[in-house]
Amino acid sequence: MAEHFGDNLKLLCSHYRSIAEVCRKLAINRAQFNKYLSGQSRPTAYNLKRICDFFGVEAYELSLPGEQFASLIGARSSDQPARALGDPLLELVQPLRQYSGSLERYCGYYFEYANCMSVPGQILLSLVHLREERGSYLFERQERQEPARGGSGKADDWVRCRYLGAAFNLQDRLFLIDYESLTGNEMSQTILIPSFKSRINRLNGLKTGVSSGDLRTPACTRVVWDYLGADINRVNAYRQVMLYSPDDPRIDADIRQRLASAHIRDGLFEID
Repeated sequence: MAEHFGDNLKLLCSHYRSIAEVCRKLAINRAQFNKYLSGQSRPTAYNLKRICDFFGVEAYELSLPGEQFASLIGARSSDQPARALGDPLLELVQPLRQYSGSLERYCGYYFEYANCMSVPGQILLSLVHLREERGSYLFERQERQEPARGGSGKADDWVRCRYLGAAFNLQDRLFLIDYESLTGNEMSQTILIPSFKSRINRLNGLKTGVSSGDLRTPACTRVVWDYLGADINRVNAYRQVMLYSPDDPRIDADIRQRLASAHIRDGLFEID
C-alpha cells in the first residue's frame, strides 16, 4: 500500500485548492498528513477511513498503481494534456456542461428509494452524495444487499455496489448518468423532476438500468430522493442502506405512495 499510497493521495488532493484546505476539512494535522503524502507514515485505520470517505474512494484503490488509479477516478495526470484534449468522449459530453443549469441548491446527501430491480417486491434504499467539483456536478451512490442464504450474514459479506456519475440540469429536468465502479459492468440513468419549493425535500423520478441476475434484464423503476442535508453522519446513514419490504414501518407512507404513483399517457410511462 505504501508504494503507491502517497502519489495517489497527492492526485486526490490536486482536486482541491491546497493541501491546507484538505487538512482543514479532514481535521488532520498538516505535518502528519505530509508524512502520508511522502510515504513516511501510513494512516491509522481510523484516519484511513476518514480519508476514504472524504474523497469517495475505497482503501484498496489507494494501493493501485498510479495510472490505474488515475483512470479509475477519471483523472488525467498533468503530463498528458494532449491525450485529454484529444479524447472524443470528453469532446462529446463537453457541450452538456454549457447547456446544463446550476445544481448548487441540490448538492448534499440523499436517501434514494427505488423498487429493487434485482429483488422484485422489495424497496432498495441507497445513499447518494451529489457535489460540485471544478464546475461539474458529480455524485456517488452506495448500495448494499444481504448475502444469499448460506452466507455468514456479517456486514462484510454483504453485496456492495458503488456508482459514480455526473449530473446535468437540462430544461427543468435533472439527468444523472452513472456506472458501477467496483466491477465496471453496468450503467444506469436517473431522471428527476426538480423541486420548485424554497426548501429541497423529496424528488420524484425514474431510473433505468439492469438487474443483477444472470439474465441482466433491462428494467425501469420509480425512484424517490429524500434530502438529508449538506453534512451528515455518513456512518449512521450507511447503516440504513439495505433492502426493505414495502410494509416495513421504517418506510413511511409518503415514500410508498410516491413509488406506486404512476400512470400511462399516450403509451408512455409517466410519474405524477
